[in-house]
Amino acid sequence: QLVESGGGLVQPGGSLNLSCAFSGGTFKLYDMGWYRQTPGNQRELVATITRGRRFTTTNSESVKDRFTITRDNDKDELYLQMNSLRPEDTADYLCHAKFALGPSDYWGQGTQGTVSS
Repeated sequence: QLVESGGGLVQPGGSLNLSCAFSGGTFKLYDMGWYRQTPGNQRELVATITRGRRFTTTNSESVKDRFTITRDNDKDELYLQMNSLRPEDTADYLCHAKFALGPSDYWGQGTQGTVSS
């Protein structure tokens, strides 16, 4: 199970720190990621992090220097630190877990982040 938190309303230029609590399995066996989705659009990959934290990626130039993905394998949690937020970052942010040793994957319900003055 994946449960996101930390969304909310923030002014442009502000920050949000999203969390995703993982349960029901062995967290360190999953590669993790954050996606975002706006109404009428497909889910967009934001960032991923491998189970050993060796590799992280951010999907687009627009977030590369503003968003940071991390994980705590002791707390079974995934994080997304979002800085210098812009109105176009407004979206539902979803946590994704992919089992590194097989085909299973899971999605959270999402947490809404709104950037507006």
